[in-house]
Amino acid sequence: MPSLGTQTAWLFLLAIPVACAAWTVTHEEVFREPREYCAQRSEQASQLVVRKFFYLFTCEYCFSHYVALLALWMTGWRFLLPDWRGVVLAWFAVVWVANQYMSIFGRLRIGIKSERLGVKVLEEQLSDSTDAQ
Repeated sequence: MPSLGTQTAWLFLLAIPVACAAWTVTHEEVFREPREYCAQRSEQASQLVVRKFFYLFTCEYCFSHYVALLALWMTGWRFLLPDWRGVVLAWFAVVWVANQYMSIFGRLRIGIKSERLGVKVLEEQLSDSTDAQ
């Protein structure tokens, strides 16, 4: 088994692409149409299994579980233990860290949007006051 420091680095680094993929699919404009289709199917499908399947593509927390599982399968990384238990620990740890990253990113985006709106309002007020003079 690699050292704890190496495993920790793997954890925090592997969570980055997991968070990126999960956020992009569930929030960004490029996937808006498929996401809207999935949201509609998750609300209107008659079968529970179908509703839950389509819901996975609208929730970053849910989707991150599957992206993390794919990342672990692709890398073969295990956390703390060399057997299947290490895969389970790695799976939940990567999901948790990825969701922390997405939470931080979401808060940053809200802050940036808020600042931009504040600047826009100030610019409009300045423009209105200079037009009035």
